[in-house]
Amino acid sequence: MRPAPRCLHVNASDSSSAAPVDPSLRIFVIRHGETEWSRSGKHTGRSDIPLTNRGEQMARELAPLLTNVDFSEVLSSPRRRAHDTCVLAGLGALVGTEPDLAEWDYGDDEGRKSVEILAERPDWDIWRDGCPGGETPDEVAARADRLVHKLKGLSGNVAVFSHGHFGRVLTARWLGQPIGIGRHFILDPATLGILALDARHGLTPVIQRWNVAP
Repeated sequence: MRPAPRCLHVNASDSSSAAPVDPSLRIFVIRHGETEWSRSGKHTGRSDIPLTNRGEQMARELAPLLTNVDFSEVLSSPRRRAHDTCVLAGLGALVGTEPDLAEWDYGDDEGRKSVEILAERPDWDIWRDGCPGGETPDEVAARADRLVHKLKGLSGNVAVFSHGHFGRVLTARWLGQPIGIGRHFILDPATLGILALDARHGLTPVIQRWNVAP
């Protein structure tokens, strides 16, 4: 297992100002395993691309990190690549579908590589600009805020199976930060991060672990 930092403290803003939450709450943010498009670098939002054989094996290898954890809730994006990762990781019996865990809607840039987009729009930055015909940064941030509010109503350990961009958006908003901070978080296929609350510092939202692989 890769080493990970103990905690990253970040000042919270409006998305983390809410009713009292369970201090034991931990959110396991899990990215799905490899797909053909993730391997080739294509933006995969609405497209329901399956896992590759390697992606399925990567998902199975997550099981030792998850099956001994007592989860109060297990939620998955509606996309099969996330749901299948959940099932192969051993949590399929507990899973419920959460539409807000879906990947960023890339609109007209669906199925395209960043290098192709930048050749046409050299100043393009998804964290600032979004994608034409898809979600704007404000829209995806609002979706993440809605999910953060919902998650803070839960308790104990919660697993969420999601995607590369949205997992980082969710993490940024958990911390109460603009989603652009997500550009600094690497979340590889079939890895997980743990979001928590630091009781030593007034339940400050923190990243407890990040990009952890089996």
